[in-house]
Amino acid sequence: MGRFPTPSGPRLLYTLYNSPRKSSLSGSPSPSPASAALLGTFHFRNFSSGNLARSSGEKEPWWKESMQKLRNIGISAHIDSGKTTLTERVLFYTGKIHEIHEVRGRDGVGAKMDSMDLEREKGITIQSAATYCTWNGYQVNIIDTPGHVDFTIEVERALRVLDGAILVLCSVGGVQSQSITVDRQMRRYEVPRLAFINKLDRMGADPWKVLNQLRHNSAAVQVPIGLEEDFKGLIDLVQLKAYYFRGTSGEEVVAEDIPADMEALAMDKRRELIEVVSEVDDKLAELFLNEEPISSTDLEEAIRRATIAQKFIPVFMGSAFKNKGVQPLLDAVLNYLPCPVEVNNYALDQTKNEEKVTLSGTPDGPLVALAFKLEEGRFGQLTYLRIYEGIIRKGDFIINVNTGKKVKVPRLVRMHSNEMEDIQEAHAGQIVAVFGVDCASGDTFTDGSVKYTMTSMNVPEPVMSLAVQPVSKDSGGQFSKALNRFQREDPTFRVGLDPESGQTIISGMGELHLDIYVERIKREYKVDATVGKPRVNFRETVTQRAEFDYLHKKQTGGQGQYGRVCGYIEPLPPGSSTKFEFENLIVGQAIPSNFIPAIEKGFKAANKGSLIGHPCYTAARPVILEPVMLVDLKVPIEFQGTVAGDINKRKGTIVGNDQDGDDSVITAHVPLNNMFGYSTSLRSMTQGKGEFTMEYKEHLAVSHDVQAQLVNNYKGTKEAE
Repeated sequence: MGRFPTPSGPRLLYTLYNSPRKSSLSGSPSPSPASAALLGTFHFRNFSSGNLARSSGEKEPWWKESMQKLRNIGISAHIDSGKTTLTERVLFYTGKIHEIHEVRGRDGVGAKMDSMDLEREKGITIQSAATYCTWNGYQVNIIDTPGHVDFTIEVERALRVLDGAILVLCSVGGVQSQSITVDRQMRRYEVPRLAFINKLDRMGADPWKVLNQLRHNSAAVQVPIGLEEDFKGLIDLVQLKAYYFRGTSGEEVVAEDIPADMEALAMDKRRELIEVVSEVDDKLAELFLNEEPISSTDLEEAIRRATIAQKFIPVFMGSAFKNKGVQPLLDAVLNYLPCPVEVNNYALDQTKNEEKVTLSGTPDGPLVALAFKLEEGRFGQLTYLRIYEGIIRKGDFIINVNTGKKVKVPRLVRMHSNEMEDIQEAHAGQIVAVFGVDCASGDTFTDGSVKYTMTSMNVPEPVMSLAVQPVSKDSGGQFSKALNRFQREDPTFRVGLDPESGQTIISGMGELHLDIYVERIKREYKVDATVGKPRVNFRETVTQRAEFDYLHKKQTGGQGQYGRVCGYIEPLPPGSSTKFEFENLIVGQAIPSNFIPAIEKGFKAANKGSLIGHPCYTAARPVILEPVMLVDLKVPIEFQGTVAGDINKRKGTIVGNDQDGDDSVITAHVPLNNMFGYSTSLRSMTQGKGEFTMEYKEHLAVSHDVQAQLVNNYKGTKEAE
């Protein structure tokens, strides 16, 4: 049985029956790269908060303390929630940088972690950036990720290799669409997390509203002292202390007693915290039910156990921009998120039929490292590695398990945004980068003593395409070089040729995603490119079962050849985990088994529909599918009617409408094909006061009139050829 990804929605099942006659099939076409099976391995993670020592009687290993004092974390959130600002403050308070610069670069410098000119101009994070710092004797590796859904692959590959994460939420905007997407990604990779409700200094800040919106077992571990312009500090519910942040940049943390007028609120919230954690931690529950006193240490240890077990999310608060609440959050990273040896990682042994193998996660084992991100640097390809086991040294020879190639590590570095520090070696749990190692994103490296593979990230399918070509024919070489580089770096960026026009087609996750790459071609490779109208990635599928029985004859002189194929095609059930199935129901050797793989390839190669030429098969009442987007809007109430009416004109479906202060929050499902230029339309409808975010939801069947129009357009194009 073979499988390959097709768009979401109805899917196909092929069953091949044997014919009573012998058949001769040869020369079956190979599948196109787009439809070839994506052969992957599976990666499993479990967490243990028990004693880190492997055996109580053994001498402590040399690496134990350094591993216990190591944290690998990511900072993720909805766009404009303050992730990069928070990272900037973390670097400042840990002494990694000595000046604070703002994200939008008004001072001409910009945030340290936004090293690209485009990032500083637009005030957004485009590429995830890695850095490291030291806090209270602990080394903390940090990856700052983009918030815009178009760059979701950057979040995916960061979370794939991290042990813990901070989910940043806006105290005004609350739990927004991309917050939910990021949280879903964290759950997919089983990453324990803290939540940080940011921007408590903003007008309309309401951390308790945000806390109620969290769909998880969560509770506040802090209470703000004042809100909006009166936000002064925080009450720690674990230590029962009030913290104030003084000095020009909030670098001086002052601990005082809880204000008398807030003692009752603090004790209520502490009891609420204990109740929530007790629901998922037996040890704390026993103390709570027996009404025994619960010390700060008891509560802290219970929160750590529950967080690492992913049964609880502790919620912290503050204002990164106003320099309040960052240091306690750093303490929480050390206290509540796991170190590398508290995370059980698994690999698949390729010598034992992909048998699952538990990695020790320590430097004592054989080298196992995953290449999770590629970048074109000044000195060639820069490959980011997460080391899961063993040690890697400069000058070592390592094996790419996916390709079998043996390569030397000429240079080993630790990254600080776009700066780097040369190092001689690194061990399990660390995130480093190497130069001069040719590989693809998702490849596994070992020292050659084992043949293990880790899995790649979840890579979503592109939803939008553009036709691009260089203005000058002389720029063709640089143009191709740019596209090849961007494809290697970003698995969601695809390049192909339009078979009809011969134009180069780039595909990605949205308008912004593709616009950024067109701009980077211009800036980094000095190539001006003309861009065609954005094109939505329609798909085709079938809606009912259909039988087939076909006899193919080939006269080659003499006796000739023929082959007969019988079977049926039908859609897979909605929500099926597989997108293509080939089932061989031949009994015995009526058809020699060596022909079966070629027959399966033939089915895959037939992957073209009859309606508009998009992937499908011709029988069984085919329909056209289009990408439908989840659109979240926030507009002043006086414009609600106009905006809702416009959504209806775009054939969207409004699925939610709430009020947030003076704003109306609208959630809608809208076909992507009807959303081009929407940012300009929304600005004009709301006098520049409306904002929206959009992310891919699913492929759904188009309406009958749209299908008829698409089919006629396609037929007209074919007839004109």
